[in-house]
Amino acid sequence: QDLPPLDPSAEQAQALNYVKDTAEAADHPAHQEGEQCDNCMFFQADSQGCQLFPQNSVEPAGWCQSWTAQN
Repeated sequence: QDLPPLDPSAEQAQALNYVKDTAEAADHPAHQEGEQCDNCMFFQADSQGCQLFPQNSVEPAGWCQSWTAQN
């Protein structure tokens, strides 16, 4: 199932400071180099979905402040 891409200007995206390119978050205090959606525990590779944004897909190279390392 194809999920519509998450719009960074959407309210829920802005609440978590979501960006399509992790480089855009470089100045965010919570951002660390190397963090991006496709190495976050909330990312779902099969659908490019995110558990935090269940109605949308996210960019694999994106980032939000809820990034959490995969175990």
